[in-house]
Amino acid sequence: MPGILDAEIRKALGLPGVVVGAALAVVVPVGIAALSAFSLRNALDSGRAGSLVTTSTVDSGFAELAMGVVGAAILGVVIVSSEYTANRVRAGGGRQVTTTLTATPHRLRVLAAKLTVLTALVALLAAVAVPLTLTTSGFLLGDHAQPYGADHPARAVGAGLYWLLTAWLAFGTTLLTRSGIVPLVVIVANTSLVSVTYLLARSVPAARFLPDVAGAQMFAREYHAPDMVGPVTGGLVMAAWTVALLAVAGAVFVRRDA
Repeated sequence: MPGILDAEIRKALGLPGVVVGAALAVVVPVGIAALSAFSLRNALDSGRAGSLVTTSTVDSGFAELAMGVVGAAILGVVIVSSEYTANRVRAGGGRQVTTTLTATPHRLRVLAAKLTVLTALVALLAAVAVPLTLTTSGFLLGDHAQPYGADHPARAVGAGLYWLLTAWLAFGTTLLTRSGIVPLVVIVANTSLVSVTYLLARSVPAARFLPDVAGAQMFAREYHAPDMVGPVTGGLVMAAWTVALLAVAGAVFVRRDA
């Protein structure tokens, strides 16, 4: 296992997509938190907030962390999709997965090593991005920042878990489809553009059990949809989706041709 793990670490750190995903995981939430807090503070200071701008800051920083999950999702995608990307013709036109499975025929060990590397990378990024985003938001809001409650540490950990579970979901989806397009479109677009699942949760009660909607309850407090599940239940629901997807993806990966 140490040899496999070392190989997967080297491969992951050499992928441009990993560098891009890592940068986005930090820059996106911190940058958006800074812009949001600065704009809100100016509006509140000048009395122009009105009904167009929310005067509640209870979710400031935490709301922006939901955008940073895009970086974690990209990591989950490229660590798998890179295996199925064809090499240049001059390099033989083959795929990395052939070499990987020739060197390590035990496929479950390969998956375990990849998930270990992904987990370590996302945990490290969350450990940097979560406190930095919250600190940036609170600093720029100044006196308008509402004091964090006793559940602040739990919410911060919940945000990190949300990132990790989303990265695993992206990993599993990519493993099933052998393509990064599907998970990138579904996860990235749903997170950064218009959240279809969020809109669905406002009108369809069952949608609150979708993984991203339920998982967001681990750290979000102003998720305006009826009868949302609690933080612990939301985390368990998202974890159940993730484990089920990884189990199916792993079984398919073991049985089908490379």
